[in-house]
This record gives sequence, structure tokens and C-alpha cells, in this order.
Amino acid sequence: MLSPIPSAPAGAARAPDTRRRRLLLSAAGLMTLAACGQETPKLNGMDLSGMPTGDFQLRDTEGRERRLADYRGQAVLLFFGFTQCPDVCPTALTRATEIKRLLGADAGKLRVLFITVDPERDTTEILKAYTQAFDPEFVGLRGNAEQTRAAAQSFKVFYQKVTTGSSYTMDHTALSYVIDAKGKLRLALRHQQSAEECAQDLRTVI
Repeated sequence: MLSPIPSAPAGAARAPDTRRRRLLLSAAGLMTLAACGQETPKLNGMDLSGMPTGDFQLRDTEGRERRLADYRGQAVLLFFGFTQCPDVCPTALTRATEIKRLLGADAGKLRVLFITVDPERDTTEILKAYTQAFDPEFVGLRGNAEQTRAAAQSFKVFYQKVTTGSSYTMDHTALSYVIDAKGKLRLALRHQQSAEECAQDLRTVI
């Protein structure tokens, strides 16, 4: 009759299993952290990261020549429109004031720029009164026809004059563009987005 194989001491038998469990748990924890790190916030607008950033050479309502680089260090919310716009532009700028309110303490990190696509009628005085009626910190920018066209083209913005009786209106792109503090184009906010959805998107940039 064969003698039973002697059992190894309890500690010796359990030690390798314990080490393996610890290693497996550590690996699982690292995988969980890696997976969490890969998650990106869901955006309501359009992610334009990696797309070329446009630029402009225009004047603000104080007569100073401005380029996008002048606002480096702050996130920029940029919109192209015109002061006689009946609906889209006032809605976009009203939403911008609400976005700033929703950002709370981070509102100071955001600069709102409004570029007119109708410099023929939007004089410096009219543009200043219009933008500051929404928020005294909003910046109105204008240029001549060539400068306006160059600015719009650099951001792939469409606009055109449309005759209406004895006058005219302007058709134009209704997106708001977000540039981060490093001067990189990051987002396009759709006109249909609520202020809450826009503020949520902006928090991923600011």
C-alpha cells in the first residue's frame, strides 16, 4: 500500500495563488483605469479637432486691428452674422450670454467674437451698439469686403447677399465656432443646440 503523499504546509500552498490573485487584481485595476482614461465626453456639437484653424485680419469697434492670435490665452466663441439679421444672429448672441452665465466662474475664460458679413451697412458704431446690447464684453469685428471674404473663407463660412424688394438680406452659415486657449479650432456648435448643451461642450475646451 502506497503511503499518502505528504501535504505541503498550508502557507506554502497558498502563497503562489495569493500572489497570482494580487497580480490579476492589479492588472484588472490598470485595465479599468486605462479604459476610463480613453473615454471622451459626449459632444452635442461637431468635433473639429485636427481641422485647420482659420484666421482674420479685421478691426474691432475701437478701431484696433485684430487677428485671432490676439485672443490667445482665452477660449473663443466665434460667430459670423449681421446686425439686421431677423432671427439667427440675435438668437445666437442671446444664447452666448446664457452660456456665459452657465459657465459661472469659468465665464472669464471665454471671449465672444461677432464678425459681420455685411460691412456695407454694419458701420463701427452700429456694430458696437449691437454687440454691447447683448453683453458689453462681446467684441464686434468688421473689415472691407475683401477682408470679410477672406475671414469667412478661412473658416469655411458661407454668406451671400439676397435681394428683398428694394433692399437686401444676408444668407450665412449659422454655426458658432470654438477655438481653445492655444488657438486651435475645436468645435462647431449647431444653431439648434441649447445653451446648456453648448456650455457642456465648452467645458471640454476651457
